Amino acid sequence: MRVIDEEGNQLGVFPIQEALRLAFDRGLDLVEVAPNAVPPVCRLLDFGKYQFDKQKKEREARKAQKVIEIKEIRLRPRTGEHDLDTKVRQALSFLEEGAKVKVTVRFRGREITHPEIARDQLQEFATKVGAAAVIEATPLLEGKNLFMMLGPNPANKKPQTQPQPQAE
Repeated sequence: MRVIDEEGNQLGVFPIQEALRLAFDRGLDLVEVAPNAVPPVCRLLDFGKYQFDKQKKEREARKAQKVIEIKEIRLRPRTGEHDLDTKVRQALSFLEEGAKVKVTVRFRGREITHPEIARDQLQEFATKVGAAAVIEATPLLEGKNLFMMLGPNPANKKPQTQPQPQAE
């Protein structure tokens, strides 16, 4: 088996027993890294420290990733004009924060017989939001709900500025 030391230098090809003795003498573990190679490749390393470093990198990667939030705005087919404007302002604030917005029109009773009213309402909502959003999913009827997905427009993204230090 080919043995590589802790710095990455190749020590050569050793029998298993001799490789284990070498690892024991150095106070390290013998870890097989390429079992399908001919001969198999093993590395001398501190396995506990290796596991710790691996978990630390995973934690850092999780911190770095951005979770996209989906905010929902609910409407009714008979929602008034001014209430719709309020909901549009709310959607704009969500989009500014970088969240996606799911606009849902919920039907009750016989309202579902006129889905065109809700489609027009969603279309009006999209035009009022304007260039701040991109329509990711066109209006779709699912059960008693008609919904549409809006995402933040990447072209409107404001550059992040660092706060300027106060001059004394």
